[in-house]
Amino acid sequence: MTEVTPTLPADHRELISDLSGIVSDYPYTDPESTLAALADDAGEALGRTATPQSRRERTGYTILLHATCWYVSARVFNKSLFAAYTRSLEGFRAHLDRASCTCPSDAHPTDLDSEYEVEAGVSMLTEAGRGAFAEEYGLDDGELAAFDCEGFLADLADEALDRLREAREELFGGIDVSHLDARFLDDDGRIDVVALQEAIGRSWEDNTGPVALWCARRWLTGQVRDEERIGVFLCLWMGIAQSYGGLPPSYARDLAAALATIDLDASCEHPQHPWSTANDTVQSRYRAVVHLYAPDDHPDTPVPAELSARELWECPVQYAELARMALDDLAGWRTMRGGEDEDWEG
Repeated sequence: MTEVTPTLPADHRELISDLSGIVSDYPYTDPESTLAALADDAGEALGRTATPQSRRERTGYTILLHATCWYVSARVFNKSLFAAYTRSLEGFRAHLDRASCTCPSDAHPTDLDSEYEVEAGVSMLTEAGRGAFAEEYGLDDGELAAFDCEGFLADLADEALDRLREAREELFGGIDVSHLDARFLDDDGRIDVVALQEAIGRSWEDNTGPVALWCARRWLTGQVRDEERIGVFLCLWMGIAQSYGGLPPSYARDLAAALATIDLDASCEHPQHPWSTANDTVQSRYRAVVHLYAPDDHPDTPVPAELSARELWECPVQYAELARMALDDLAGWRTMRGGEDEDWEG
């Protein structure tokens, strides 16, 4: 009799493909809706208990939620998705007894990359999938059974929950940037715009977002002298323009509030404003701002002399032009990162 090779159901093969694209950070389906459907399926599985199917699903979905939680934490700014993941993981975790583990110390799967986890998790949902997975990777019965160990699954669930809780606070909670006062305020309380510029250019140190947020909060509280206004606003603008991947709602709320203070309908008769000559590159912007605030120390500027008058820098129309561009960027972040309106508004 010919032995039949176990195969995955077609919809599970498609699921592996979709989730693998997401966890490799090259999604070709909509990540938000795909991951929401995964969380919903996991939640439904929680309602099926004490059956072989439910045990397979507990294993498969715990692995899948763990494999994809990093993407939820880093790429999708949606509170309801965080909540769905958390509910499902907490539900599975409640039925996992770490003390029941009798595995040898080195029996649990280790160093699982996300794509392998996706394949493992989907495969664990059905007997046919398990058979195909074991055959593909040459796993014996003991190695396959290790995926079902409650101790192993409890570790995955706890790790995913910790990551989600930490990320949720970072994405939607309150960000404290008060420590930056010591870096950007002189002894007399004046803002050191040159120091702001030096910090905002060091994107590899993750400064862009915090600097922009610090500027927004100073602006909103009125703690900006008249001569500091354009410098602080330009640093705020640059923080938005240079956050190419988009900042989360915990930042965007105050940035949007600061931009909302600008009169977008302002008018003037100036044919051109200074910033239009300096906004092509980060370095060009930097030179324009530091020259404006410390011309003796930074004599090089892309702004021509005929556009360097303070009146032109302070023109309400220039503020309006900058604010419109920044608001477009914020709208783009919302489109790119997803979530509901209330996720971004408080």
